[in-house]
Amino acid sequence: MATRYWIVSLPVQSSPTSLWSRLQESISKNSFDTPLYRFNIPNLRVGTLDSLLALSDDLLKSNSFIEGCSHKIRRQIEDLEKASGILASSLTVDGVPVDSYLTKFVWDEAKYPTMSPLKEIVDGIHVQVAKIDDDLKVRIAEYNNVRSQLNAINRKQTGSLAVRDLSNLVKPEDIVTSEHLVTLIAVVPKYSQKDWLSCYETLTTYVVPRSSKNLHEDNEYALYTVTLFNRDADNFRIKARERGFQIRDFEYNSETQESRKQELEKLMQDQESLKSALLQWCYTSYGEVFTSWMHFCAVRLFAESILRYGLPPSFLSVVLSPSVKSEKKVRTILESLCGSSNSTFWKTEDDGSMGGLGGEADAHPYVSFTINLI
Repeated sequence: MATRYWIVSLPVQSSPTSLWSRLQESISKNSFDTPLYRFNIPNLRVGTLDSLLALSDDLLKSNSFIEGCSHKIRRQIEDLEKASGILASSLTVDGVPVDSYLTKFVWDEAKYPTMSPLKEIVDGIHVQVAKIDDDLKVRIAEYNNVRSQLNAINRKQTGSLAVRDLSNLVKPEDIVTSEHLVTLIAVVPKYSQKDWLSCYETLTTYVVPRSSKNLHEDNEYALYTVTLFNRDADNFRIKARERGFQIRDFEYNSETQESRKQELEKLMQDQESLKSALLQWCYTSYGEVFTSWMHFCAVRLFAESILRYGLPPSFLSVVLSPSVKSEKKVRTILESLCGSSNSTFWKTEDDGSMGGLGGEADAHPYVSFTINLI
């Protein structure tokens, strides 16, 4: 699928049919690998010259916003599909592939009555896309919030023993809790394990001999228990810290453990549910934004063509997708079909560019702008 298209209008000297035939013939002879299609624009309401000029000032800015929203949703779809392990799908608009919708564009009279003022159509499109853009931000924020909570939990479960959650590493049988005895959890650097085993019994007076047990190790630390009299616990913490051992605060509670497990399961379910809902919403919304964008492009091409070629409307609108190596050749073909006087006026001495209508970056003796699908 091509991802870059030109939407172009050419001034009609005799008839649209003959101009179309000449264009087809020139493209097939000189740039046969360039797909070429008619871009069917209905007879829209022209309005006044002042209204067209005012509209032209807003067209480029609005196009950038709508195009940006389209690309934003497409990127979100790609990210969600990748996160879900789904093969990248071919996006559709009204049930047809995106490129087919563009190259076989048909104006939706029911949604955008052709007798409406052009500004009313453009404003309506902008409002609709802005609403979708706002909705996208809210949905992404909701999804990312759940992802952040899950990531925070996962960091606690996968970080080093100095910071991670210990609840899945310490079992009830590892803990001694009575009126007088308490079990502490020590985080010992791996290189200091011999030091710990040789000294923990004598760090304070009331440590139970041979009570330390290795529970777990990671790349940096080892996790040990130690049982001692409750009244000596604070003193032991101080002495352990002086020797480079960290005593982690930990209290085993079966209800807390179950609550954390349920919280994790709920967050995982919420993430999958939100991810699925967001992906389906993006599929639908991408189609809506792309439809709006193509109708906007039709209005833009119509308005700029009237300002360029004058009244009554007499121009041929087409869609092309030249390869990079064919672009210059296709530009020459299009220019040759514009008439010598028009070409001379728009061509600068150094064959450079002029400021086109609507702020187009590169000017030609015909109306042209680029559609990037991705």
